[in-house]
Amino acid sequence: MNNIHIQNKESLTYSPKIILLICLALAFAVMNGTMFNIALPDVAETFALRTTQVSWMVTSFITVFALGTLIYGRLADLFPIRTLYTTGIALLALGGLIGFLAISYEMLIIGRIDQAMGAAAIPSLSFIIPVRYFPEHRGQVFGYLAATIAFASGIGPIVGGFVGGILSWRFIFLISVISALAIPIFRKSLPVGSRRPGKIDYIGALLVGLLVICLLFALTKLIVLPLFMAGCVFILLVWRIKAVPDPFINPKMLKHASYSRILLTSFFGTFIISGVLFTMPLLLRELYRSSTMEIGLIMFPGALAAGLLGKYVGKSIMYKGGERFTLFGLMFVTCGTLILSYVIGSSVWIVTIALFIAYIGFPFIQSATADLISQCLDEKESGTGLGLFNLVNFFAGAFSSAFLAKLIEMDEMFAFHPLRTDQANVVYNGIYLILGILGLLTTISFLIGLKKIMQKR
Repeated sequence: MNNIHIQNKESLTYSPKIILLICLALAFAVMNGTMFNIALPDVAETFALRTTQVSWMVTSFITVFALGTLIYGRLADLFPIRTLYTTGIALLALGGLIGFLAISYEMLIIGRIDQAMGAAAIPSLSFIIPVRYFPEHRGQVFGYLAATIAFASGIGPIVGGFVGGILSWRFIFLISVISALAIPIFRKSLPVGSRRPGKIDYIGALLVGLLVICLLFALTKLIVLPLFMAGCVFILLVWRIKAVPDPFINPKMLKHASYSRILLTSFFGTFIISGVLFTMPLLLRELYRSSTMEIGLIMFPGALAAGLLGKYVGKSIMYKGGERFTLFGLMFVTCGTLILSYVIGSSVWIVTIALFIAYIGFPFIQSATADLISQCLDEKESGTGLGLFNLVNFFAGAFSSAFLAKLIEMDEMFAFHPLRTDQANVVYNGIYLILGILGLLTTISFLIGLKKIMQKR
């Protein structure tokens, strides 16, 4: 770490080594959200659980992680990032140890919640660091972060399946424990920082938390009561925002037209990408009878390409701006899903190529929209603004999975494609067509918004 020089307690010199350190921590956090899914059947067998019971292993992590991304973003506006980062890593490692040693399912859930409390800090703070400490390299770092997220999302199930298959599901938890080794390095490398003036609206934070929980339950369980409760909590949250001088979420930020527009673009882009990644393993297992390892190998090229592309996308954003690369990402995702909607049922190699095209849109959208979002915010709003950005993207993934799972259950109603007249059509043709049309509409909307921005300039 010799190239990292802390100029004072509030500054940090840009170094490839600090970026590598942040990306490694981010990879651990992202993999924690994907590599445990493949172990659910083994966990259910160990503790004699029903499917609805074992699903809490996923639901508990999703709920706490989603809420944590926003809370850590707000905390970063007030407290030193070094303190929050090392606290998050410590909680992630502790949760992994609890899960590894769990003697009951309740203890296992506690471990997953602890993991989520820690993991939520890492993506939030990772996107804040370049904005706060080296804005001149912001686009490049966003590219690295987006590449890490894309690669870790794809490699997570493979790692989980490999470790769980050779050893047992318990050893997947030990991967999180390894992250504790990075704590001394973070403590040495990041600025000491100091407490900033301001206070946290704890009532507002509680209302935001309740809103997140209600919405996630409504989306993942597809039931009406949590949605009604979310509406009630939202009304209370609006009242709270208007009633206090320094609310948990500043409404001025949401009234910024460019910020809101980029936030929606990122939401729909992530919705489409998450939908492809959620449905592809199901498709390959159902139609092509692929094994878990074969599914991983089919999805791996896209994840690897996205990881490698992120570096170059980030550098290009620095010189050419995020608008162009957001558009490129939307075009890749749209083309990939539209091709998928037509080739389902064809050779698995053709499906792999179409998936590859869609997948490489991931780092374009993630890094470019993050760069555009950061340009809309002043330094004091960067923590909360980027925290909300991460929360919105997470919601997009959760909503996409729940929505598309429901479409798959409805089966024949969505088994259509206007260019396919044979009998090979299945529900996935219709799903990818819907995602492709959504990508097309999002691209058009982004172009219209971009045109208005250019006219104002």
